[in-house]
Amino acid sequence: MAAAATAATTLGRGSAPRPPTALPSPASGKPAAQGHQALLLQVLAHPDDDLYFMNPDTQHAVTAGVPLVCVYVTAGEADGVNRVPGQPLPPADKAGYSSARHQGLRQSYAAQLGLPVFTQWRTSVATLAGGHLAEVNTLEHEGRSVELVHLNLAMHTPFGRMGVPALWRERSTALSTVVSDGSPLRTAQTYDYDGLLGVLVGLFERYRPTLVHTLDPDPDIQDSDRLTRIRDSEQPGYSDHADHTAVASFTWAALARWAELTPGSPPPFTTVAFRGYYNHHWPDNLPPALLHEKAAHLVPYGGARDWRCGNAAGCGDYNVGGDRPLTNRKGWVRSTHYRYPGPRLALTEGPDGRLTAYGVIGMRAVRWRETSGSFGDPVDLGGGPLAPVLGAATLDDGRQLLFGLRLASVTGRGGANLREIVLLEQLAPDGEFRAWSGLGNPERDPVRGRRTGVPVAVTARDGRVHLFVRNAGQGISTRVRDLDGSWSPWRDLAGGPVQDGLTATVATVGTDSTGTNSTDGAEGTEGTDGTDGTDGEIHVYAAGRDTVHHWTADGPRPSTGLPVPADAIAVAGDRFYYRPPASTSLIATIGPAVSFPGYGPVAADGPYLLGRDLHGSLQLLHDGRLTRAAAGQATLDGPALRSTRRGPAAAGLSTDARPWLWRPHLPRGTDSSDGSTARKV
Repeated sequence: MAAAATAATTLGRGSAPRPPTALPSPASGKPAAQGHQALLLQVLAHPDDDLYFMNPDTQHAVTAGVPLVCVYVTAGEADGVNRVPGQPLPPADKAGYSSARHQGLRQSYAAQLGLPVFTQWRTSVATLAGGHLAEVNTLEHEGRSVELVHLNLAMHTPFGRMGVPALWRERSTALSTVVSDGSPLRTAQTYDYDGLLGVLVGLFERYRPTLVHTLDPDPDIQDSDRLTRIRDSEQPGYSDHADHTAVASFTWAALARWAELTPGSPPPFTTVAFRGYYNHHWPDNLPPALLHEKAAHLVPYGGARDWRCGNAAGCGDYNVGGDRPLTNRKGWVRSTHYRYPGPRLALTEGPDGRLTAYGVIGMRAVRWRETSGSFGDPVDLGGGPLAPVLGAATLDDGRQLLFGLRLASVTGRGGANLREIVLLEQLAPDGEFRAWSGLGNPERDPVRGRRTGVPVAVTARDGRVHLFVRNAGQGISTRVRDLDGSWSPWRDLAGGPVQDGLTATVATVGTDSTGTNSTDGAEGTEGTDGTDGTDGEIHVYAAGRDTVHHWTADGPRPSTGLPVPADAIAVAGDRFYYRPPASTSLIATIGPAVSFPGYGPVAADGPYLLGRDLHGSLQLLHDGRLTRAAAGQATLDGPALRSTRRGPAAAGLSTDARPWLWRPHLPRGTDSSDGSTARKV
């Protein structure tokens, strides 16, 4: 790690002065709203964003019977040329190309519903907020449904500038829509900033989604020369398309407004923000089976010129057809990464053995308590608008600290666009909470501050609480809470570059994770530095492009020499667990090899491992024995695991924005389904 030699530096007490923003919403302690009927709504910049960046999550939800609504903000018309690789370029036809891409979406989602690709959809025109109109395509099959809502904003202004980014930035910009060939909507619309924001809020209110998929509002900083940036289709300075960022910003602003304007408690929804062109810059994290399934959904979207689909303008986005998603050097299809990774619920165990869970619903923190084997009604703890993953730490006296990444201001037209870390501190064990307080941001520049990651915290043996976040430089920054409740300034610990999804632990005497074992073809490797150190020392681990990166509270450690990870690192005692790139195998340091095929990050606590199989279902490993949860409603990313006095407990959020709790009955055999359903409120 070349950056390891850089000294940790103090950035000053808290963050630099910022424009004033509204305070976090207070912890009311009142009942929070609960979801009932699951519905997934996705907001996309272009046709195909969902297929490239949100699957397999979307497909798992549809397979589980969750109704799906996809809102496409732009027409996707680009320069109007529907390229066929290896053939002469056809004449530019923006209305035709937009129509062909719409047809490609219908073909893909028909196939995902188990129907022939040329199945006829029901088409209609919907009236939206402000009198705007949109084409809607609807298809239902065996109790499952998909709706495609096309707002069809032009991708460029009349002066050739990118349209939606200009709409987000500037006060005077107005943007026309594209009238796609064959659409039942034959009249062009005009959108300004308020018009698009109002339409998105109105769509949330109309469909009442319990789960919202968005693109990345704050992509990583990416320094590339002009030719590389053009070749990679990225905006200047950042690892994503400018349309993705602008549409995600509009979406999060609309979600915050919807939550704020809803009478009583905010509507019960949760969110997942997906990385975009970020996938090109980090190790692939989908194993072959999932990758090929994901790529297969792009094949009918791409279609072909000789298909007979019944749409005169074209039968797909031809440049995406065939094997091109798999052979494209950009590799977008090979990963599915989250902007806010980590456990969806923070779990604590009471003296009676019952669990308390903390999470984010309606962009506000909520608390659930376990009653009779499931979680009771949610209680509002405020703090909004929050990103969907909380950090947590328990003080020596049993009081709870909650940490959130707050979208303090998401405002276009030159307004403030700020992120801050916020804290909620409990007054007494199992008691009420103080008001939320701000811990600032490790970055002085608000533009860099938008890249700050999800907070992770751990309580040291001496009672101090260490807080860590990934910073804009892709290293980590920290603040420390002293025993009197005061906080140190932010410090940049250097190191990196790493992905978000940090793991913080407290060392015990004898810990040493220098060797690795793995199964399914991943070879073990001897590392040069593990978690060996002073008893009670703080350690932080994160996934880099080259190896597992390691810090103590004083700064980065020398390279671990461990194999490259695809996702976050789980730590239990003296062992690390993680999946290598593009693999179902699991790397485990020290001790015997571990067979735990699946995909995505795993959670570890004591002798237990929790993860997802290739179908997205939960599975738990203990003493070499695999226990699978009974089939049920799809779970979101980031299931949490806790080793309790009653055995392992897993918990997370479902697509209906309700928590589930699974206490497996561990089998005597080697592989079974224990029949214990993940119980929900």
